[in-house]
Amino acid sequence: MDRLSLIGIFLGLIAIVGGQMLEGGTISSLLQLTAFLIVMGGTIGAVLLQSSTGSFIMGVKMLRWVLMPPSAALEPWVKSLVNWSNTARRGGLLALETPLMGEKDPFVKRALQMLVDGAEPEAIRHTMDLEIGAYEEKHRAAAKIWESAGGYAPTIGILGAVMGLIHVMENLTDPSKLGSGIAVAFVATIYGVGSANLLFLPIGNKLKQIIASEVKRRELLAEGLVAIAHGENPRIIESKLRGFLV
Repeated sequence: MDRLSLIGIFLGLIAIVGGQMLEGGTISSLLQLTAFLIVMGGTIGAVLLQSSTGSFIMGVKMLRWVLMPPSAALEPWVKSLVNWSNTARRGGLLALETPLMGEKDPFVKRALQMLVDGAEPEAIRHTMDLEIGAYEEKHRAAAKIWESAGGYAPTIGILGAVMGLIHVMENLTDPSKLGSGIAVAFVATIYGVGSANLLFLPIGNKLKQIIASEVKRRELLAEGLVAIAHGENPRIIESKLRGFLV
């Protein structure tokens, strides 16, 4: 659980609601279903229009990373790579079949399989680099839906405000209907700007940081596994990999 993200979400919401109450307002005045439908519906529609099905679905699934991100610890992988290097040094690359059978990470499993099969180090490096590049491109495209939502939401909020003002102008002769139109106008703007800057844009940036950490982990694994394929000394491999921990 990423407590910092949880604290950030609650702090942002409390600041807005608390500020509203300190000014003498009520929470109910910020709850406007019409404004919510305009902003959220319009924003989702715009994001759907610009995104592929795969990117949109993956972007929604990645939302869980905001609170439960994959582990970014590199130290355990350095230790594993050094152990694998020692194993290969003592018993040859075929001795890596044992860790291969117990490995759950598909990326690592494929690379270990290539090592056991006796693939050339250059072929292993090329394959892993292709996988890293494809992973980064695919996940960045998915994370981009949140950045896009952060760009569209304020504009849709302004659109909702204009629609509310149109409603006000149409009912100038009926004071009883003016309040609802003005409420939609101002609350739609709050929903648009607030959701963009408190949720969508921060979520997009958070996901990009997580993707960068995952790419770094894979680059460390590629460097270590290729070094094992070259038969480098385990101590040299460890020294090289610790450069990723800085």
